Amino acid sequence: MATADIRVSIGYQTRFALRLAAALSSPSASPAVPASNAAFSPLSLHVALSLLAAGAVGATRDQLAATLGGGDAPAAAEGLHALAEQVVQLVLADGSGAGGPRVAFADGVFVDASLKLKPAFEEVAVGKYRADTQSVDFQKKAAQVAGEVNSWVEKVTSGLIKELLPPGSVDQTARLVVLGNAFYFKGAWTEKFDASQTKDGVFHLLDGGSVQAPFMSSRKDQYIASYDNFKVIKLPYQRGEDKRQFSMYILLPEARDGLWSLAEKLSSEPEFMEEHVPTRKVPVGQFKVPKFKLSFGFEATDLLKGLGVELPFSSEADLSELVHLPAGQKQNLCVSSIFHKSFVEVKEEGTEAAAASAVVVMLCSFRMPTDFIADHPFLFLIREDTTGVLLFVGHVVNPLLAP
Repeated sequence: MATADIRVSIGYQTRFALRLAAALSSPSASPAVPASNAAFSPLSLHVALSLLAAGAVGATRDQLAATLGGGDAPAAAEGLHALAEQVVQLVLADGSGAGGPRVAFADGVFVDASLKLKPAFEEVAVGKYRADTQSVDFQKKAAQVAGEVNSWVEKVTSGLIKELLPPGSVDQTARLVVLGNAFYFKGAWTEKFDASQTKDGVFHLLDGGSVQAPFMSSRKDQYIASYDNFKVIKLPYQRGEDKRQFSMYILLPEARDGLWSLAEKLSSEPEFMEEHVPTRKVPVGQFKVPKFKLSFGFEATDLLKGLGVELPFSSEADLSELVHLPAGQKQNLCVSSIFHKSFVEVKEEGTEAAAASAVVVMLCSFRMPTDFIADHPFLFLIREDTTGVLLFVGHVVNPLLAP
């Protein structure tokens, strides 16, 4: 893949990441999120969905490719796999042996023993995504398989991501394939903070309140760029012998309640981050960054539907390039759920972070269990069904009212 093509693909991946970030932080999409810390790995989700696209056909593939890669659908799909190959081999390669960050990444395809992956999909999964394919027994040992997937994720993430697949998410009711990935990052700052200089200070909240939080500080020059309503700082991680340079960026709005307007600007302007990267060190007066640790997880189906990825979750999904279905099988495959979890800790020495994603595929004829809890006013009818004659019609507003 040419360098120019890679840049275009990374641009599309960035657009997907920021659109998803905007959806995740939207109060209407998830009312609890704005009041809490949140983090996710767009790379992990992008890789998982790109691998799913390798098993998709027709409009389903086109929809995934358009959302993830943009442009002409067949070419975009190929671009997704080429980008994933570059990312897995280069960006996510471990650098700890050469003095850089420690990086661990693994891709897995867990398929029910009754099915066989199609050769073309397996070739892409193993060849480009470096996926490990495993035959498992979803039908008889679903809970055990979920445990195996969770243990695999926990091992890759050095114990930071536990129980990616929640209880009941994989059971014997026709769950057939899980496409998963997990990665771990641990980087030391190029210039570590002196722990003895870490002191508690006031952190202002969106609701006008405040809390006491531990702030790291330094007198050394920093990569900072200042603009009308916000500032950006770049905190580089120690490099190894290769050319990669990992950095953390903090975008700080000037207004104490300016977070969401800045987040909206970041997500609506694809070039925003690229245009606001600090390029030179400047002297600092006061420099305080809080230590923090957060863990965040969510089920991504509704968010992805909001971005235009609807077909993979519907009965019209065409994932026919994923596995060979038994002869005479009338049902097709679709995605039942997509789980994602992440962990980030920032402290004086550097950053430790991990993420994992799992795409759960099932037979579309299966329907998720439906709750029926008549805990509010309802109508009722008594009917003779062969004739359709209604014997009684009524409603209940309070089951405790005396007759």
